[in-house]
Amino acid sequence: MRIAVIADTHIPSRAEELPDWIRDELRGADHVIHAGDFDSREAYDDIADLSAELTAVRGNMDPEMTTVDLPETTALDRGGVRFVVTHGTGDLADYESRVAGVVRDHVGDAETVVGVAGHTHQLTDTTVRPETETDDPTREADGVRLLNPGSATGADPASFESMLVVRAEDGDLDVQVERRD
Repeated sequence: MRIAVIADTHIPSRAEELPDWIRDELRGADHVIHAGDFDSREAYDDIADLSAELTAVRGNMDPEMTTVDLPETTALDRGGVRFVVTHGTGDLADYESRVAGVVRDHVGDAETVVGVAGHTHQLTDTTVRPETETDDPTREADGVRLLNPGSATGADPASFESMLVVRAEDGDLDVQVERRD
């Protein structure tokens, strides 16, 4: 399963259109995840048209897009991995711990769980350790892996275009960074 992960496209407020190389990556993916801040219904429609399957959440800069009711958080299972997707809206100071908390709330019975969020426009692949002891150490002993694809259009404050290409199979995950300066 090849999954293209993007966020923070901000079309048209901060970018005119998706870069061609991003469009090619979306077309070639089995599934596309967009972690919010499309910025317009037109941007949503364009990305949906490029995607074999699209999972998306609403970002803090997404207007009320008529006929598109995007959730704030959603979870999907692909390739033996549960992806918990949220935008990450809020203060940057507690961003990682806040997003990790959202992910923990949506673990369910999944063995491999990854959080996907946007908002910061900063390309990230990190593990967020729990701040407190847990009653279920098998669930959170190693923390929560958090992926942020940065901004697909290089929208400010990003200084480059970026995305992630994830390969998920039988619960194993391979994350590849794609970026253009």
